[in-house]
Amino acid sequence: MQRREFLKLGLASLFSLAFTSQRRFRPLATLQDQPILLGRTVSSLRYYDRPSLKGVELGYYVTDTVVNIYESRIGDLEPRHNPIWLRTDQGWVHSSAVQFVRNDPATPQTNVPNGGFLGEICVPFTQAWTRKGDGLKRSYRYYYGSTHWVTSLTTDNFDNPWYEIVDDLFGGYHYIDATHLRAVDEEEVTPIRTSVTDKKIIIKLSEQKLYAYENGRVILTARCSTGTFEGDTPVGEFRVERKQPSRHMAANEERGNGFDLPGVPWVSFISWTGVSIHGTYWHNDYGRPRSHGCINLTPAASKWIYRWTLPNVPPGGNYVESKEGTLVLVEA
Repeated sequence: MQRREFLKLGLASLFSLAFTSQRRFRPLATLQDQPILLGRTVSSLRYYDRPSLKGVELGYYVTDTVVNIYESRIGDLEPRHNPIWLRTDQGWVHSSAVQFVRNDPATPQTNVPNGGFLGEICVPFTQAWTRKGDGLKRSYRYYYGSTHWVTSLTTDNFDNPWYEIVDDLFGGYHYIDATHLRAVDEEEVTPIRTSVTDKKIIIKLSEQKLYAYENGRVILTARCSTGTFEGDTPVGEFRVERKQPSRHMAANEERGNGFDLPGVPWVSFISWTGVSIHGTYWHNDYGRPRSHGCINLTPAASKWIYRWTLPNVPPGGNYVESKEGTLVLVEA
């Protein structure tokens, strides 16, 4: 059976599930009929009657609940690095376990260029599938803001479009509803401030902050999360040596600290061991260590670093390496 025919048969049965899950992402509206900000709980999360752990616990959200966010407020003084709370329909939740998301389904790209293109998930999450024998099985959930390399477009028996996405770590392909991923325009990844030659990054572990310098002047400050597990972020002098707009990162450890994260966005490697500056969709807890050694930033901040630093990824490309990349100093 040809692969296209196989996909038509296999993916047809999945359309109704994808359509049903999509419905609950639609936000409510304010009195002015403006969309309300959405959030996704990245873990099971308790909600309270007020923005405080000392408040009355009203219940909890399970992982991957998509909630409406009506306002933010400073609550308890602890944790000091992040005192922000969010009001949802059911109660107040701490912001550290809420990823801010949107629900903006995209129009699929009917003509996928040779070599594929970079896409970004544009809904709170979508279910990916992979082939197993004569059928399909669930693989990963791809989350808002994660980036993936699309290799082709196919349709099912109902003419619903599905993207084929390459797995750059384990090999093989995964398939998602094509309306759940938007193509990243070249203008979004065009290098910025290229006329400046004196650039460097300083990461201060004691502050959990990243500073970007031009000609000795700070032009960007961003809270980050560095290593806290077995792979503490190394101190020293490095350079951005490799860059990828998307990377499947995974590790399996017997102690239970393993991770499996497809589509990590805007990755700037500073060490051959894999330490990198990259975007994060699995927490919103910047300002304290919590990584396996990498420097976690918001997707927006990591994308800025990706565009600002050398080496530059060529237009339409998904990889570059150089020994002359931007200087990175990691200080204790």
